[in-house]
Amino acid sequence: MTMPELTRRRLLAAGAAASGAVAASQLLTAPAAGAAGRRPLAADPFTLGVASGDPLTTAVVIWTRLAVDPLNGGGMPDSPVAVQWQVAQDQSFRKVVRRGVAIADPDLAHSVHVDVRGLEPGRVYWYRFRAGTYVSPAGRTRTIARDPSKLRVALASCQNWQNGYFTPYADMREQEPDIVLFVGDYIYESAPTASAVRVHEGSGEPYSLLQYRNRYAQYKTDPDLLAMHAAAPWIVTFDDHEVDNDFAGDVPQDPAQQSHDAFVSRLTAAYQAYYEHMPVRASAVPNGPHLQMYRSFDFGRLARLNVLDTRQFRSDQTTTQAGAEDPAMTMLGAPQRAWLAGNLASSHARWNLTASQIMMAETDLLAGPGKEWFYDAWDGYQVERNDLLARFRQVDNPVVLSGDRHLTMISDLKRDYADPGSAVVGAEFVGTSISSNGDQDATAFNAMWDPLRGDNPHWKVIDYHRGYHLFDIGERGIDAQVRVVGTVLKPQSASTTLSSLRVDAGRPGVHVV
Repeated sequence: MTMPELTRRRLLAAGAAASGAVAASQLLTAPAAGAAGRRPLAADPFTLGVASGDPLTTAVVIWTRLAVDPLNGGGMPDSPVAVQWQVAQDQSFRKVVRRGVAIADPDLAHSVHVDVRGLEPGRVYWYRFRAGTYVSPAGRTRTIARDPSKLRVALASCQNWQNGYFTPYADMREQEPDIVLFVGDYIYESAPTASAVRVHEGSGEPYSLLQYRNRYAQYKTDPDLLAMHAAAPWIVTFDDHEVDNDFAGDVPQDPAQQSHDAFVSRLTAAYQAYYEHMPVRASAVPNGPHLQMYRSFDFGRLARLNVLDTRQFRSDQTTTQAGAEDPAMTMLGAPQRAWLAGNLASSHARWNLTASQIMMAETDLLAGPGKEWFYDAWDGYQVERNDLLARFRQVDNPVVLSGDRHLTMISDLKRDYADPGSAVVGAEFVGTSISSNGDQDATAFNAMWDPLRGDNPHWKVIDYHRGYHLFDIGERGIDAQVRVVGTVLKPQSASTTLSSLRVDAGRPGVHVV
């Protein structure tokens, strides 16, 4: 099953938006029964929690999905359900400022995306939903200030259910970021492994819409992920494992085993399930096997954040050095490349942040003379990468925030990695994973990477722990922390700051404090 065109057109026409000012506190008391008011719900439908995302100065998206039996298709009636929502200035909901009714449609897995508008800039809000007699947990969100002097951002990626618990989110919540930036691999499509720390649902990889829905539902039952979604707005983009490992455009990792038509069907299912489970705007409603995900956010004059899509439009990965240097190879595709170039050229922000799912700095995997690259990353698309790095010289304080590698790798960005004397044009933070790769062995990790440090002098920090990165962005600089946990093999683990770094305004590159 894919999203009917009528549903898609209705969402696009409405913008998934609803807002209504109220003068005083009101409890959710209207008769919002299940099945559009005709039949009561059998159990609490808010098993997947609440979330918010894509904040603007006067708007934010709030999200939930009704599912009384989340790992078995949701267990909801095959009919629409009226869902009330409220946004308040206080946690007790005595100062409700917006409210309305949204329809949870079975065509969208009874998910709800409300683009709440008419809010005040730079303000914390609380929100909640009601379906039938059931009221959701309250979520906390915030709008962007018109011209903030500071911004706290948490960078996360790569949360593999089978590799461990999502323990780092407990510490992230305590740090109270203004924004969570998630740069890909929200779920993993791998089949269940009986010996895993936590076993994937189902009997194999997801291919159908129902299977992807069940996989997302399982991930959203993690208590720390649930709590972090309810604590701050998220800005998200996807990488490969939301669909299929190392896919490129409409080419799967294993084209000999997945026909083109079969993979297009898989893309269509995966993108719809992604939309159904993410707090994003109606602009991201999928159109079959296509999903609009690249977009930008302005934080006054302090920062512009360009969020990339490095999967849908890329050329299929090369396997040779000559292929990596082919000018025809593209990571972004022409429209996205032009969009990014325009956003960089027109920016008047102090900081120009780029969210890239995959690493931009070079990784030379061959110790000694010669080069060997990791072709799935920007190293496999060097002409386009070098053009982007050249553009970085023309904008203020470019910083790239990446994921994918399941390790911390913090680097200077160089204008041309083929030239050892090339100028530094920016900084890149490759965030470690939330849980992917589990608890790695330090000895084995160092044995692999230490011999390569001399061939990659632009690396400033490289580490194997699980966790996330935390950034305090101000006018004069960015203070960064690599926050790590002792283990993800247990539901709870203490967090520490592994490394502290600084990017100074007007000084390209990053240094350890």
